[in-house]
Amino acid sequence: MSEVNVNWFEIPVLNTARAAEFYATVLGTPLDTIDGPDGPMQVFAGSDGPAGALWPVDTPPAHGGVMVYLGCDDIDAALDRAVGAGGAIESARASIGPFGFIGRFRDTEGNVVALHSPAG
Repeated sequence: MSEVNVNWFEIPVLNTARAAEFYATVLGTPLDTIDGPDGPMQVFAGSDGPAGALWPVDTPPAHGGVMVYLGCDDIDAALDRAVGAGGAIESARASIGPFGFIGRFRDTEGNVVALHSPAG
């Protein structure tokens, strides 16, 4: 099988500050701020620089859009933090066999985002 790399992702948000605080709480690390083409951007750090960003929009995100899987060491703890930060659990941690575990939450902006852990 050929290797596939995710080069970038954008999560649509109505309130960038609220969403940045939410994701910092869920992932246990703050987002970075970089100078983007239209001004400052809140970004998720990757191993080689920014991996994705919060994307300011004027209308609520549609349900059923792109599913983003964010790496996570402890899915249960991250889901609990998501609820504590104003989100909701969409699906609890579940096994995906030899590929690890996943869980899904709805963020403060209405997006459904997945968490993935190779070991639980």
